[in-house]
Amino acid sequence: MLSPQDQLRLQRERTLWLATVRPNGTPHLVPIWYVWLDDKAYLCTARDSVKARNLAQQPHVVLALQDADDPLVIQATAHLLDETPERVVQAFQEKFDWNIRGDATYNAVIEITPTRVVL
Repeated sequence: MLSPQDQLRLQRERTLWLATVRPNGTPHLVPIWYVWLDDKAYLCTARDSVKARNLAQQPHVVLALQDADDPLVIQATAHLLDETPERVVQAFQEKFDWNIRGDATYNAVIEITPTRVVL
């Protein structure tokens, strides 16, 4: 599905754009930090954020990297994790120097599984 070059870009980039769908059907688009592990993206957000609430109702998302001159757009499904794998905690620590396990504000981890590469 993803080329080796796309995999490297996803591992290297710091921010992606995440589109979720509100209950009334309107889109919600936000930039967010992420880590890429084992062909999945992991995001850390507040459990009561708009994106987390949207995902509880509709798991289909679209994510894109920021560089519009070299687009990478991926359709995916997402879900909130009940428990955060240690490798995800470590990846956030290494990439952002951020201990997500100790963060009271950003208290939810979302796992995103690609279903289709659009661009």
